[in-house]
Amino acid sequence: MTAGSSEPPAARIALVVRGGWDGHQPVETTEMFIPFLEENGFTVRVEESPAVYADADYMATVDLIVQTNTMSTIEKDQFEGLRAAVEAGTGLAGWHGGIADSYRNNSDYLQLIGGQFASHPGKAPEERTGEQSDNYMPHTIEMTEAAATHPITQGISDFELTTEQYWVLHDDYIDVLATTTQAVRAWDPWTRPVTSPALWTRQWGKGRIFVSTPGHRVEVLEDENVRTIIERGLLWAAR
Repeated sequence: MTAGSSEPPAARIALVVRGGWDGHQPVETTEMFIPFLEENGFTVRVEESPAVYADADYMATVDLIVQTNTMSTIEKDQFEGLRAAVEAGTGLAGWHGGIADSYRNNSDYLQLIGGQFASHPGKAPEERTGEQSDNYMPHTIEMTEAAATHPITQGISDFELTTEQYWVLHDDYIDVLATTTQAVRAWDPWTRPVTSPALWTRQWGKGRIFVSTPGHRVEVLEDENVRTIIERGLLWAAR
């Protein structure tokens, strides 16, 4: 707002891109956060595919992308539009497979995000029934030293979840705010505990990226810690 003007500041623009595997409830989970974005001054547009990323003129106006699109595919021009927007300052944020298991066909996307879902080791083989709950395991989200002063995680201590525990392949150009450690059980082929990032940020060009691996379904996002972290992460990532 200019000096002497009574006009309110222009609303920022948030783009929600959702779709892919229905098991992650892309519609229901994103609907949880749209009112929060609107309350924080965003005009929200929802798209059901990444095709919008190829619209360079529109993407230049977007301040935040919230992506929940699991195991889908992305075309070359769509990815290039997404990456260009982030490099120019558009924030990108998401949770679980909607951001860390999207577009397996595009290695450049994996580089942009910095961490990729590999597995979610589950219950003992004799306990499995073929349902998603086969992979719901009690585990701890452990805050790093950096989390104590970061605006996304400040004031939040280690907490427990019973849901999918993501084993993530990642590089060291991420700023890790929390980790989770996969134990060794009698039926597992690995021989020592494996620690993966559970919450991280990444700077790409002028854009900020935020990823939360917790967020499998609505009930996980309703956890007070998870929801608070994601809400803060959306605001942190936005231009």
